[in-house]
Amino acid sequence: MIYNYKYWEVTMNSKSFTVLLFLSVCLIWGTTWFAMEVALHSIPPIFATALRFLLAAPLLAVLAKVFNQPLLFPKGKRQWILIVALMYFAIPFTLMIYGEQYISSGLASIIFANMPVAVMLMSGLFLGLRLAKHQIFGLITAVISLCLILGNEMQMGGEDYLIGTVSLGLAVAIHAVMYVLVQKHCKDIEVLTYNAVPSFIAAIFLFAVSAVGENVDVSAFTWDSISAVVYLGFVASVGGIVAYFKLGQVSTPFQASICFLIFPVVALVISAVINGEMLAEQSLILMLPLLFGILLTKAPKKMFKLRSGLKVSQ
Repeated sequence: MIYNYKYWEVTMNSKSFTVLLFLSVCLIWGTTWFAMEVALHSIPPIFATALRFLLAAPLLAVLAKVFNQPLLFPKGKRQWILIVALMYFAIPFTLMIYGEQYISSGLASIIFANMPVAVMLMSGLFLGLRLAKHQIFGLITAVISLCLILGNEMQMGGEDYLIGTVSLGLAVAIHAVMYVLVQKHCKDIEVLTYNAVPSFIAAIFLFAVSAVGENVDVSAFTWDSISAVVYLGFVASVGGIVAYFKLGQVSTPFQASICFLIFPVVALVISAVINGEMLAEQSLILMLPLLFGILLTKAPKKMFKLRSGLKVSQ
């Protein structure tokens, strides 16, 4: 009985830890979009993104040392440090925050929630991944639902919504392509190695671009915006990465991917409560098939094989 009790206690602790990680990821990702919106109140988008990565990079480097992960990519793959810095960090994250100048944080989160759909599509195009029927159905359902939501919202938002939507869409597409390329060429690189040095290089690059293309007035920065950037640097860029990576270790990829269904809801609630920004009723209804489609794209094939096997046996 003592052994069974200890086993139950360890199992419950493990389950509680997994739930805590899951909730942490959903909350961090859900609040990230509002933080980017607040940062833009007084800080230009490129400079804000540069500052975010400058804050994150040293902490990521320290964590890499603590967990015995190398700072540099292995020999033969070090050219990927610059590629990752520019194409995974600098450009997409700048497009995200730039797009939020024109659309609400809630709508931005909905667009980014389609990352699993984009990754699945790119994996089929570049890695020759064969999609199951339920994944194809989910992909089509998600894409159609997203297009209807965006079309519905842009009727009310006009050209500004189009600029924001295109910016977020490009960010998702670039991230998806980079994910596929990394899976093909850099799959063995540790997560902190992948983030630490590239984040620092991205920060330096963005500071240089900001110096040329933005009129930065540090004296005009508000404490709200500064606090938002600090949150993005320490909590979103470091805490979110570590929490999601750990969640992937203690749960299945399918379970971890459910975060993509929850964080847009968190972002929508925050946007509605704090800013009073609500999606149209039709858009909210269309969220249901959108999230269902995203869920299907991440559902493992064996889940449907198991169910079909059960029906045959019955």
